[in-house]
Amino acid sequence: MRDFYSVLGVKRDAGADEIKSAWRMKAKSVHPDQNRDDPDANRNFTEIGRAYEVLKDPTKRSRYDQHRDKVEALEREQTIMQQRQSAREAAEKAKIAKANAERILAELARAEAEKAKLDKQTQAQAQAAQAKPEKAQAQTGGAQAQPQPQAQPQPQAQPQPQAQAQPPGQTQNQAKPDGAGESPEAVVSRIFGDTPEAAAAAETLKRETEAEAERAENSEPSGAPRPVSILAPIELLSSFVRRIRGIQPPPEKAPDLVVEATVTIDDLLAQKPVPITLSDGRELRVPLESGVTQGHVVRLRGQGLKLQGMSRGDVAVTVRVAKNDKFTVDGYDLKTVLPITLEDAVLGCEATVETPNGPLAVTIPAWSSSDQVIRLDDLGLPNDEGGRGALAVELRVMLWEKPDDKVTDLMRVMREGLFL
Repeated sequence: MRDFYSVLGVKRDAGADEIKSAWRMKAKSVHPDQNRDDPDANRNFTEIGRAYEVLKDPTKRSRYDQHRDKVEALEREQTIMQQRQSAREAAEKAKIAKANAERILAELARAEAEKAKLDKQTQAQAQAAQAKPEKAQAQTGGAQAQPQPQAQPQPQAQPQPQAQAQPPGQTQNQAKPDGAGESPEAVVSRIFGDTPEAAAAAETLKRETEAEAERAENSEPSGAPRPVSILAPIELLSSFVRRIRGIQPPPEKAPDLVVEATVTIDDLLAQKPVPITLSDGRELRVPLESGVTQGHVVRLRGQGLKLQGMSRGDVAVTVRVAKNDKFTVDGYDLKTVLPITLEDAVLGCEATVETPNGPLAVTIPAWSSSDQVIRLDDLGLPNDEGGRGALAVELRVMLWEKPDDKVTDLMRVMREGLFL
């Protein structure tokens, strides 16, 4: 809903005279005849007229205020609903993340248990394999007391190294924990489900696993057997947990609190902070640094709403420049009007104009028309480049308060010609 008070640049408690004066000044400054290069001049002039038609009539103004109060109440209710919805969504995301973390920890515990069980089996089989050669040597020592022909079959004892190496090989091929033969995609899918995020993480882990295996193969001596990693699921899950912890997104931010701050031109020139009061009673100070002018938004980080499960939002302060009797704001430029008489416009003169730095003498060129602009550099508002805008002095030719017969006759002769 368009704010008619902002259109005219007045407060909501402004009186009828103040509204009328503001309308006259605004209508003159945005009149299409004075802004022929502005394509929005007609629309702006019409909008100012509509605002004045509503606010000048007490009945229409009362209805407008009531309707605006309802709209603002509805907007506040919608903002609160959006904040509650955001809080619910954040809580749901936290619940899902907690469930995923619990599944990861459970899977890690299971994998660790399988690893411990496998280590026990491997150790027991290795001890059994060492006990077999000792028993065979004891039997051979007891048979040396027999006759010499019976002691010949020593070549049968040569395959003993193969017999000793066979059980560990069988252990590596047969004693595999649950999930040892699974691919990264299968492990991640079993834990986190078939989601695009899980698939992307599994693909990344697969490439890293293959790269590590290739580096290990290249670092081994030529002809050496490549070891089989029986702890691949544990390594995979540990890497995935580290990855999740490393890329865990920060808490969702609460919605920004949008407010307005009315400042004066003197405040912008002095660049001094101005106070504002929030709806919860807190008072903040808005810094007016270089580059701040009408309509700019100053963001106060971490000073906004505080909702459970969400990081604190910001306060977005829209700067509104209060009405000034001498100057109007146009970006970083200031505008003022200098009235001159007809003879000064035709012949030229020296005049004094009010500036933010005090009165200043300017030269009016001869044959100056109304609406002609004289720009005085570095007398405007501080801009974002370290300098200042300009003061635009608009000349306005004014007639005398009472008609002058000589001037009237001269104008008649110029329009109709000299007749004898």
